Amino acid sequence: MQLLELVDHYRHSSLWHPRSWQSYPAAQQPEWESQAGIGAVTEQLGRMPGLVGPSEIELLKQQISDAGVGGCFILQGGDCAERFQDCREGLIRGKIRILMQMALVIGYAGRKPIVPIGRMAGQYAKPRSEPHEFTANGEVLPIFRGESVNSFEATANGRRSDPLRLLQAYHTSGATLNFIRMLMGTGFGDLQNLDAWDLGTLKNGSMWKRYEQIAQGLRDALAFISSVGGRKSDLTLRGYGIKDFFVSHEALLLPYEQALTRFSPETGRYYNLSAHMLWIGDRTRKLGGAHVEYCRGVGNPIGIKVSADTNIEELVEVIHRINPHNETGKVTLITRLGFSHVKEKLPQLIEAVRTAGLFVTWSVDPMHGNTVRTSEGRKTRRFEAIVEELQFSFAVHRESGSVLGGVHLEMTSDDVTECTGGTAGVSDEGLESRYETWCDPRLNGGQSLEIAFVIASCLRNEHNQNLI
Repeated sequence: MQLLELVDHYRHSSLWHPRSWQSYPAAQQPEWESQAGIGAVTEQLGRMPGLVGPSEIELLKQQISDAGVGGCFILQGGDCAERFQDCREGLIRGKIRILMQMALVIGYAGRKPIVPIGRMAGQYAKPRSEPHEFTANGEVLPIFRGESVNSFEATANGRRSDPLRLLQAYHTSGATLNFIRMLMGTGFGDLQNLDAWDLGTLKNGSMWKRYEQIAQGLRDALAFISSVGGRKSDLTLRGYGIKDFFVSHEALLLPYEQALTRFSPETGRYYNLSAHMLWIGDRTRKLGGAHVEYCRGVGNPIGIKVSADTNIEELVEVIHRINPHNETGKVTLITRLGFSHVKEKLPQLIEAVRTAGLFVTWSVDPMHGNTVRTSEGRKTRRFEAIVEELQFSFAVHRESGSVLGGVHLEMTSDDVTECTGGTAGVSDEGLESRYETWCDPRLNGGQSLEIAFVIASCLRNEHNQNLI
């Protein structure tokens, strides 16, 4: 079916229900070892409580809408692919800490409230370029698709697509989210707890001194407020950072997403209650595909990844399809163009969306479009390329009269060596020191904080431009 035929078909097809995606081709779905098993698992999931609530989802959607007009800034980040074994207090706390520190830097220096969205509590599945891989001994195995599907262990048994893993994903997501809520509910986001955000080895990095200057300025402000009768206990990062913490994942495994979809009598809408925000990727946002069909029916904010080879005409129709009522905060376009394509491609995208009269919030993913391989075949990302895509994106939006409302990063608080460059000077040879990701390379804690200062500088320039 040609594009115009698809558009006409969709514009005259308004019926939706949580299973309507099943009538469309679904990309990136595993071949489950048992169809009866996947049916039984999704039926069980359908009886379980949602992990988030409709009111939280609507709150995030309002904040994303605000980010679209420059009222705040979205900081979305976390692991490329979460691991079940990382559902541990220390590791979760570390991820929240680095996001808080980044929020503090970006918010304080950039004069913007921050909307934190973790790639957490559900990011257990990944799309892959190839369905199979070759082992060192020449054996052909199904590719690792994330722990919701199969094991990282490169064996025939480990790479079985096991439906029971979806139950483990649900329970692990719930445990992670419960711990996050406990942290936030007990004051972990209070500015008076700045000293509790120590990340150990991060203190040895060159960015720590700059971070400490901001932190000390806030400590002095808190002391002054206290001295004149103010209550420090009332102060959180509401002004420059974290007020609420949201979670997100890629809406990839549609049987799982369908099972966690619920109807809210209060709003008269369906919501996916496995996460506050969902996104669809470059491989799954086809106009005639099942993922677009599913996402158009849920009330959650939806991110759409946009690459350099995106068909802009089709993208506009995808946005129409997902957001037929042009609701603000519903769609976030997350550009992942690669630093060398930003100046050419991004103005075309901005103009097409503006001409179509579409309300979207713009974000940038400077990671995926800048993935390269070393001479040894190791996948990495150059820190300098990530910075350039960020800076170019801010500049293009400013020149186009648009607003860049957020950033989407694959990152960790750990001292890994997966992306080269930055002030830490990770080299190609140094990647093997602590290359721990099971999928794509992540910024480490020091590089993440360095990126926060880059974003803050760009936002400060935007702020100063507005004052002129």
